[in-house]
Amino acid sequence: MRIAQVAPLAEAVPPRLYGGTERVVHWLTEELVALGHDVTLFASGDSVTSAKLDAVWPRAVRLDGSVNDVNALHMVMLERLRQRCERGEFDLLHFHLDYYPFSLFMRQPTPFITTLHGRLDLPEHQPVFATFASVPLVSISQAQRAPVPQANWLATIHHGMPATHLTPQPVEPAYLAVLGRIAPEKGVDRAIRIALQARLPLKIAAKVDRADQDYFDQVIKPLLADPLIEFLGEIADRDKAVFLSGALALLLPIDWPEPFGLVMIEAMACGTPVIAYRRGSVPEIVDDGLSGFIVDDENEAAAAVAKLDQLDRRAVRRQFEARFTARRMAHDYLAVYRRLLARCQPPVRLISSAE
Repeated sequence: MRIAQVAPLAEAVPPRLYGGTERVVHWLTEELVALGHDVTLFASGDSVTSAKLDAVWPRAVRLDGSVNDVNALHMVMLERLRQRCERGEFDLLHFHLDYYPFSLFMRQPTPFITTLHGRLDLPEHQPVFATFASVPLVSISQAQRAPVPQANWLATIHHGMPATHLTPQPVEPAYLAVLGRIAPEKGVDRAIRIALQARLPLKIAAKVDRADQDYFDQVIKPLLADPLIEFLGEIADRDKAVFLSGALALLLPIDWPEPFGLVMIEAMACGTPVIAYRRGSVPEIVDDGLSGFIVDDENEAAAAVAKLDQLDRRAVRRQFEARFTARRMAHDYLAVYRRLLARCQPPVRLISSAE
C-alpha cells in the first residue's frame, strides 16, 4: 500500500524532546514500513525515518527561531502533497494536522483519514464538524470524541509504542514522578501537594512553554523550595527509562479532557504504575488496581500512593505489552485503511501486495 503520513512541522519526527503527536507518527510510520508498505513521510527536514521523507522546511519549527508563521509552511506542504496526488502517487493519505486538510482534500479523489490528536470540546469545534460531517476521522480515545458525536468516526485507535523503546531498568524506585509539560491543566501544583502529603520526594521532568511561563513563575516556582521537590526540566527519550523506572509512580492529576496521555503508556512500559485523575482518556488507559489507580482528588491520590505496594510492576509492564504496542497500533490503522479503500467506487486497486 502506498501511504502518505502527514505530520505537523512544529517538531521533528521523532521529536528531539517534547512532542507527542510527532512521536506517535514516527512509531506508526516505522511499523508500516516494517510491515512492507511504501510510506512517504511529510515532515520537517531534520526528521529521521525509514520511509521516504518529503520535507518542506529543513528544521522543526519550534526550534527554528526564523519562522514566525508555521501555517504558511503547512499550506505549502499540503499543496505539494495535493500535486503528488494528482500524479497518482498514493493509495491513501493519513493526516495528523487536525482539521487543516479538510476543505482541500475532500475535493480530490485520493482517500484520506485524519487522526485527531487534541481536545474537541471547545465551542468552535461544533461548526467545523458540522460543516465537514463526511470527513473520515480516527479518535485516539472514546473520551476525545464525546463532544462531537456527529462527526464521521471510523474508529478509536489508542496510541502504541515500540515494545523495546522504553523498558524497566534495574534501579530501586524511590520517588514520585511528573513527566511532560508544566501547564495549569496538567496539575503540577497538585502533584507537588500530593507528594508533600505522602511525604515522598517528587522529581519533575517537564518543559515550560512560553505560554505557561507565568504559571511556572507564580505557582510552581515557590513550591520548589521544599527539599522534597526537584525540578529537572525537559528530558530526552534516552533518559526516560531510567527516570520512570526509578519512580514509585507517575502522578497525573490533570484538570482537562486529556485526549490520550502518552506519558501514561511510557510509564507502564517501564513497569511504573500511574496515579491519575478521572479525566478524559484516563479510565480507558489505566486499569484501576492493576496498572495504577484512578482518583478524584488530592486526598485520594495520596491514599493511592500508600497502596502502591499492592501493585506488581511486572504486571504493569504486561498490560503495556498487551494493549499499547506500536505493532498493534499499526495493524489497527491498516484495518481502517482497508475499510476506507473498500468503500471507494470503484475500489482502489493497490499496487503493493504488502500486508
